[in-house]
Amino acid sequence: MNNKISVAIKYLLGVVFLFSAYSKAVGPGLIEIILIDHGVTDSREIAAALTRILIGFEFGLGVLFFLPYETKRFTLPLAALFLTVFTFYLLYTEFILGDSQNCGCFGSTIAMSPIESAFKNAALLILVYIVHRHEKTSRKNPMVSAAALIIAVAVTFIAVPVKSADDFPFSNYTHFEGAGRADLSSGDKFVAVFNTECEHCQELAREIAGSDKDRKFASKLFTLFYSEGEINVDSFKTLTGYDYPYRLIDTDEFFDLIGSSPPRIYVIRNGVVKDILDDNIDEFIETLQK
Repeated sequence: MNNKISVAIKYLLGVVFLFSAYSKAVGPGLIEIILIDHGVTDSREIAAALTRILIGFEFGLGVLFFLPYETKRFTLPLAALFLTVFTFYLLYTEFILGDSQNCGCFGSTIAMSPIESAFKNAALLILVYIVHRHEKTSRKNPMVSAAALIIAVAVTFIAVPVKSADDFPFSNYTHFEGAGRADLSSGDKFVAVFNTECEHCQELAREIAGSDKDRKFASKLFTLFYSEGEINVDSFKTLTGYDYPYRLIDTDEFFDLIGSSPPRIYVIRNGVVKDILDDNIDEFIETLQK
């Protein structure tokens, strides 16, 4: 094989690891939720720390592919070990845990099932093997490679600090019907709190459904439904045409989140409640029409 092709493949591998780290870093909450779902930990703080270590490791590994140190004896074997371990973990996720949702390998940027990601890893392992066969001996300085990984992890904790979920009222809402896992702590999100029996809620739901015909808010709008009467969620959706990811909440949750009367919409940006819309919900409808 032409040496230039081998070098190009090596750099391609570096880009893949860097992109994988970046896609997780822009929305680390998804990985945290996955770790908790899979029983790795039941603490959001520990899950957040493990996620930063993973992101930093992938970032550092990506950088190593561009450095002329210990590529054959350190970077490539480490990449192969990393891909192999996670491939087995993905198969465990799919066939033992029965979880076919987005595995989070590329965060929410590119949703992949565990099986799809396992095939992706297999392809990357082939590329790692090809480069290893044609890679020439590089500079021998394992301390540089190890230091790069440690620095990358440290920088990740600084650049993507662990947030406390104590002051975030939606920290426990991580799964929604119609969306599966959802991370409300990253990016711009809207959370509507509705009572299915409430006529004002039904009216607002019709307005939202009518204004958002192109579904551009489908990935941003989540609904917490309180339902205790004859009108259940399916009936509410039939009456209003409103069809967004949702989950049911109990009486205590509903009254903790609602104002004097429903409906209410929370405007969230990167885990911070920026605005609470009660009587001024027309502002939200206007954003749907832009």
